[in-house]
Amino acid sequence: MVKMSFPRPRKLESEDELYDYAIGALARRMRSVAEMKRLLRARVDAETELGQALVELVIRRLKDQGYLNDSRYASAFSTFRRDNEKLGRLRVITELKAKGVHGEVIEKAVAGVYGDVDEEQLARQHLRRKRLEKPKDQKQAARIFRQLMRAGFSARTIFRILKKWEVDEDLLSALEADTASGPGSRES
Repeated sequence: MVKMSFPRPRKLESEDELYDYAIGALARRMRSVAEMKRLLRARVDAETELGQALVELVIRRLKDQGYLNDSRYASAFSTFRRDNEKLGRLRVITELKAKGVHGEVIEKAVAGVYGDVDEEQLARQHLRRKRLEKPKDQKQAARIFRQLMRAGFSARTIFRILKKWEVDEDLLSALEADTASGPGSRES
């Protein structure tokens, strides 16, 4: 097996070079302020005062010009995940936190995007998108339950769907007990 090595990207030393790099990165996709800072720090000598100052200057410049805005980013991200991937609010919140967006910004954006959404209907759309149908046995019902939890839907919504599918009451009780006692409990 041939081992390929890629040269390390050269360090950028001027504000204009770093700014051009940032604009190119934003042209490929939207980013949060925290993501952009991580990206820029990798392109400068981040241990030096000059490197830190360059990153902060470029971030300020991008914000001033309206190219970098966490509120707009969180709203667009939430809308995309809701409309295209049919994900629940809890999953979107988790992903935005991982991208370094502040809690207040996330709360406001997600509330705006998911405010008038019928969560049960969105969960059913997610199931159709994933081609999941009414479970034939307990194993499939548990699988659908886990899938919907990963997709960010509340346990209450999932139980409503499973009850309408006439899933066995014993299984629902067991899933409910696991949800209430588990470390990832997300009852809302």
